[in-house]
Amino acid sequence: MAKRGGFPGGGIPGNMNNLMKQAQRMQRQMEEGQKELESKEFVAKTGGGAVEVAVNGKKEVLRIQLSEEIVDPDDIETLQDAVLAAVNEAMRQAEEASNEVMGRMTGGLGGFPF
Repeated sequence: MAKRGGFPGGGIPGNMNNLMKQAQRMQRQMEEGQKELESKEFVAKTGGGAVEVAVNGKKEVLRIQLSEEIVDPDDIETLQDAVLAAVNEAMRQAEEASNEVMGRMTGGLGGFPF
């Protein structure tokens, strides 16, 4: 006699188990990707290389290096603009790398309705 209702191969509990395994695998991959990202350094230079800023994947500024030629007491605005531009570019690089890592991790989620 045929079974009534249910699903072949164990039904929903088996599918739920597979979903949980996939979610755990994805979580591990995301953690690994995050660790990889945090260990990277993103460097931007402005002012013809006179200003260099390095940030990490956590978007923390690691260092700012200035060449003597950019330091002019009569023109503080140029120094400020160069530092600001370098910080923004390094942060943009870190954000772009973060989006790339997250995109690789979540690329397979397109079929879910949420």
